[in-house]
Amino acid sequence: MARRQSTTRGFKRTATLLNEQIRHAGETRGFAVTRVLTHWAEIAGPDIATIARPIKIGYGRGGFGATLTVLTTGPHAPMLEMQKEQLRDRVNAVYGYNAISRVRITQTAPTGFAEGQAQFDAPPPKPRPEPGPEICKAAHETAGAIADDDLRAALERLGRNVLSKRRN
Repeated sequence: MARRQSTTRGFKRTATLLNEQIRHAGETRGFAVTRVLTHWAEIAGPDIATIARPIKIGYGRGGFGATLTVLTTGPHAPMLEMQKEQLRDRVNAVYGYNAISRVRITQTAPTGFAEGQAQFDAPPPKPRPEPGPEICKAAHETAGAIADDDLRAALERLGRNVLSKRRN
């Protein structure tokens, strides 16, 4: 078989080069932007998280107060509009100060447009059942010879996950 030649020739994607600088710029303004994205369901609450999604945080020229842009479908926009201040307060409570001064709502069509299709009403992930004692014992015995405590614990978790997956 012929090996595939690399087409990058040692170059990196621009996004990977700028990632650290973008994160640093967000942190100098007082908070990490990714926290809003990664913990959206906890910050906004389950009622808002099922109908809306954060898409952008923009900063003003003066640097004080950012604008959070939230994407929702047309029928949910009026409901979200009424909860805008509550949402702003929740996000600001996470950061401990008024990081977000405005919440802007953007609407999209739930179906029909290629770029505008959004899935907000997806059911939350099901919690995984706890593995039985025999699975825990087998995973503990398998990883028991490992001297490093952290590595042993990680391998036990992996073993429990693999063994419980086989049973289901």
